[in-house]
Amino acid sequence: MGWYASRLFPWAVDWTMQKPQVAELRRQLLAEAKGVVCEIGFGTGLNLPFYPESVERLVAIEPNPGMARRAGKRIASSHMPVEMHAAAGEHIPLADASCDGVVSTYTLCSIAKPEQVLSEVRRVLRPGGRFFMLEHGLHPDPAIQRWQHRLNPLQRIIGNGCHLNRDMKKLVEDNGFRFSFMEQSQIKKTSCIAGYMYMGIAHVA
Repeated sequence: MGWYASRLFPWAVDWTMQKPQVAELRRQLLAEAKGVVCEIGFGTGLNLPFYPESVERLVAIEPNPGMARRAGKRIASSHMPVEMHAAAGEHIPLADASCDGVVSTYTLCSIAKPEQVLSEVRRVLRPGGRFFMLEHGLHPDPAIQRWQHRLNPLQRIIGNGCHLNRDMKKLVEDNGFRFSFMEQSQIKKTSCIAGYMYMGIAHVA
């Protein structure tokens, strides 16, 4: 892993992803999380303040050591035990049916094989478990979509593999899930090309 991915990019994530409107979406999404939760693409730990007391233990999956280093202080001040794994979402190091919830925030956009990740999410969820998702992706406006497709190659370089043009709802539904809640909206004061959000809670279909 190069200097940009392990040093500069984690700093950039912290700087860009702490906007108040994004924090509010994190709070809303995680309000119903409980029990044992696995977060894939844990990043720098920006979700930690928003996990409710009902979460007994968090298993954090993060392959980037630079992200994990920046998450250290947040983990130290967490109200719940956090078990950190230097692993990728394509190979979650947990037993089958071991989690009450799995969380993905700004993660499915940058994973090379999202179908494999979602297969792993299905595997580790207990019966009745839920998948909590907050992702940016494909805008419903065809004119904006065209710009997303044009700029996607550049975004993948700048964003360390991030895609602008994934239809997140369709991606999740096509891989064995059904949403009990889904909200799609544009974040205010954010580019429509990168700020169209999908926030949802899904069950295994």
